[in-house]
Amino acid sequence: MTVSPEVVALSREVLAKYARTFDLAGAFLPPARLDDAAVVYAFCRLVDDAIDEAPELAVGLAEVAAIEAELRGEAPARPLVAGLVALADARGIELRVFEELIAGVRADASEVRIADDRGLVRYCYRVAGTVGLMMCGVVGIAEREALPFAIDLGIGMQITNICRDVAEDAGRGRIYLPASRLRAAGVDPATLLDGTVDRRRLAIVVGDLLALAERYYASADRGMAYIPARSRLAILIASRVYRAIGRRLDARGGDPMGGRTVVPAAGKARWIAAALGAFGRRRSRRAGGLQAHDPWLHAAIADLPGADPRAAELGAALLEDPRGR
Repeated sequence: MTVSPEVVALSREVLAKYARTFDLAGAFLPPARLDDAAVVYAFCRLVDDAIDEAPELAVGLAEVAAIEAELRGEAPARPLVAGLVALADARGIELRVFEELIAGVRADASEVRIADDRGLVRYCYRVAGTVGLMMCGVVGIAEREALPFAIDLGIGMQITNICRDVAEDAGRGRIYLPASRLRAAGVDPATLLDGTVDRRRLAIVVGDLLALAERYYASADRGMAYIPARSRLAILIASRVYRAIGRRLDARGGDPMGGRTVVPAAGKARWIAAALGAFGRRRSRRAGGLQAHDPWLHAAIADLPGADPRAAELGAALLEDPRGR
């Protein structure tokens, strides 16, 4: 079974409408790879919108359960889900990866409170690290050793998202910043919800989380050599442009309450140029040799698909110091 042209066309429309950074980077993917990436994105969007656009919680949860049943073959699948299953089979992507994405989105349906860094990293794995695993299949990465680096890019990007969207999330009653970090900085989580938060103290938490994100971005960079050359530039561009959001937020003091941080067109152009430079330095897949992954980055997700297998030896805690040092 293959993905129908109709599903591909609709998926490309969804990608162009909602994923500006990815759509920009996707222009550098080979056409067949971009089609597959669009289907993956459209599926992720379908799952996310099932919760966010539902008129009430019960309806959203029922829709997510229906998608999950279709994915598992327990119910007739709508065209997009059927296409996604066919793509996963063709590209060697575990269906459990999509189930973990669904688990992450389902967690957004209730009151969101994250206790510590372990909870943060597990959440980021589910809603974004899984996308990194999906993209490994899409771009044709065969080596199992590449998967942890792909997860790290997703985690880094999601931490950036969380830091950028603190005010927006609080308006929805969601707090993704770890309570352990908020307490360490003297921030009462309730003040995020009522709008009285001490922005100076909050900026400390955000700055530290952006530094944590940088650790994951740096790890992802070390794994870029695994990506086939024709697709590597697209991933480099997406990484650089998204990473720039966090750096821009950090440069303005880490205060997420002063308006949504965006990277202007001129800034994007500079980061695209940087990606082009990095691509030029990595013309050979094995140039400089492949580097080992840091298992410490996966101590919180050792039981999840694609994680560094050595992470299981590190125990459950990711970081003992809630400020990440």
